[in-house]
Amino acid sequence: MNVKKLVGEKAAEFVEDNMVVGLGTGSTAYYMVEAIGKRVQQGLNIIGVPTSKRTQLQAEKLGIPLKSVDEVAYIDITIDGADEISSTFQGIKGGGGALLFEKIVANYSKKIIWIVDESKMVEDLGAFPLPVEVIPYGSQQLMNLFKDKGYAPVLRENEEGKPYLTDMGNYIIDLHLKKIEDPHALANSLIQQTGVVEHGLFLDCVNTVLIGSEKGVNIRHVRK
Repeated sequence: MNVKKLVGEKAAEFVEDNMVVGLGTGSTAYYMVEAIGKRVQQGLNIIGVPTSKRTQLQAEKLGIPLKSVDEVAYIDITIDGADEISSTFQGIKGGGGALLFEKIVANYSKKIIWIVDESKMVEDLGAFPLPVEVIPYGSQQLMNLFKDKGYAPVLRENEEGKPYLTDMGNYIIDLHLKKIEDPHALANSLIQQTGVVEHGLFLDCVNTVLIGSEKGVNIRHVRK
């Protein structure tokens, strides 16, 4: 059983006619976009707002009408994956490198759904490296700062061994924290560092979580 496909297709059922839909990025979100694309081909009328160039290209091939976040007044629902979700439904995102666009789209969404397999559900955040998007200029100084703080930073690289570039041309520093005791305090500290564009802590934002397993999809309604 392909659990990611199962949960992605289930998430697509939450999309209704005439919605503006944030289209997430990642291996599970891929199946959600595919399922929405099939519904569009069958007559579903929506506007999609992609969270990355990868998702944009996928949606275009499927014939999903698209607009950027700046071309819509609001987003009805955003469906996206997550790299970790804690027992209090806080999240880490950005393993796929799209955290900045994902957070912008999330911030203008009326409802947020995360779609994951059960391995992403954890007690405390931190085992998955926390992505921090930074501008290239001064990035080594931020690496030094994070190292001094004990964050075990690693500059993300591409397949060629060069710095990985986000859709905005920024770098990503992954923090190997193991366990994040206070996500809100860490989020506030990171965003105040000059040169940090955004971090992968998505806090107090998700409304519904779809958790896939071999037994099926467990739907957890977290916030109204």
